[in-house]
Amino acid sequence: MKPELNIQSLAELGKQLSRIANQSIDISDENSLELSKLITESVYYNSWFTPENVRFCLQAWAQALSEDNLRRWMERYRFPHPEKQKNVGLVLAGNIPMVGFHDALCVLLSGHRFTAKCAAADNRLLPAVMKLLCAIDEQFTESISFTDGLLRHADAFIATGSNNSGHYFDFYFRKYPHIIRRNRNAVAILTGNETPEQLQLLGDDIFRYFGLGCRNVSKLFVPKDYDFAPLIESMSDWRWLELHHKYRNNYDYNKAIFLVNGDEFLDAGFFMLKRSASLSSPISTVFYEEYAALDEVAVKVEQAKEQIQCVVSETAVPFGQAQTPQLWDYADGVDTMEFLGQFSAHPQKLWGGGEVMRKS
Repeated sequence: MKPELNIQSLAELGKQLSRIANQSIDISDENSLELSKLITESVYYNSWFTPENVRFCLQAWAQALSEDNLRRWMERYRFPHPEKQKNVGLVLAGNIPMVGFHDALCVLLSGHRFTAKCAAADNRLLPAVMKLLCAIDEQFTESISFTDGLLRHADAFIATGSNNSGHYFDFYFRKYPHIIRRNRNAVAILTGNETPEQLQLLGDDIFRYFGLGCRNVSKLFVPKDYDFAPLIESMSDWRWLELHHKYRNNYDYNKAIFLVNGDEFLDAGFFMLKRSASLSSPISTVFYEEYAALDEVAVKVEQAKEQIQCVVSETAVPFGQAQTPQLWDYADGVDTMEFLGQFSAHPQKLWGGGEVMRKS
C-alpha cells in the first residue's frame, strides 16, 4: 500500500477509536460494537483493565492518530516499496492495554506484515482494533495475523517482556534481526516550585494503569527537606484506587513488609512514599531520593538511562503526559521504523543513512 493510503486509513481508525472511547458509536457497525463491548468486558479477563483505563488508552491513541501527527511522523522517513514483504514476529506484553499497538503500527507503515503473539493478560483488544482497521481498509488484511502458539518463520522479531524473559528472547532470536525490550520505569524531577495543578497532573503519571506501565513514574527526585504534604494532597483524585481489590492487596502487603522490616515511609492512606536509591518501586509505592543540586540528578539519570523510559519534569516530558507519548517517542529510544527500514531496498539511501539500531 502507498504511504498516503496508510495515513488516511489510520487517521480514520483514530476517529473511530475516539467515538468508541466516548461511547458515541454507530450501532450498525459490528466491529465498533465488538470493541465497545470489550471495553467493559476486559476487566473480567484482567482485573487491571478497568473500563476507565481502556477508554483512556483508546482515546490516547485516537489523539495520536490524527492525520497531522501521522504526516509529521512519516516525514522523517522515505518509503520505498520493499523488494519483498517481510514477516515481523511481535511478542507483546500485557501490563497495560494494547501496549503492542505501536509496534504493529510501525510494521504496517513500513510496508511489511506482522504475526503477533499477545500476552494472555491482553489478547483481545489489539486483535479487535486490527479487525476494525481491516474493515476500514481491507488491504491491511494480508499484513496482520495473530497466533496463540510459538512464533515461527519470521524474518525479524520485536519482543517486550521482563528482565528475565529478555534473556530468553536474546537466546531464541539471536540469529535474527531483533529488538528486545526489558523492564523500564519513568522518573520525575521535582524542584519544590511545582504548582498544585502540576502535582495533580503528576498523579496521572504515577497512578494511571495502576502504575504498571513502563512510562509510569515510580521514582521521584526531590530537593533536600522537601515537603510532601502538598504532593499528597494533590493526589486525592486517585484515592479510589484503595477500592480496587488487587491494588489494595498490594498496598496492604507492601505496607506490612515495610512495618515488619522497620522501614521508614510516609503513608498517604492509599499509597506510600519511601526513600530508596532503586528506580523500580512496587505497586502502591513511590520511591524518592533527595538531592542537593540538580546537577546530581542529571548524573544519576544519565548513569541509569538504560533503566529509564522517560523523565517527567518542567524541562522534559510535561507533567501529566507520561502516558500519552507521541508517535515518534520510541520505547527505549530505539527507532523502530529505522530498524524495519533495513528490510527495504538500499536502506542506507532511502532511510536517511543512519545505522540500523538494535537492542539486545
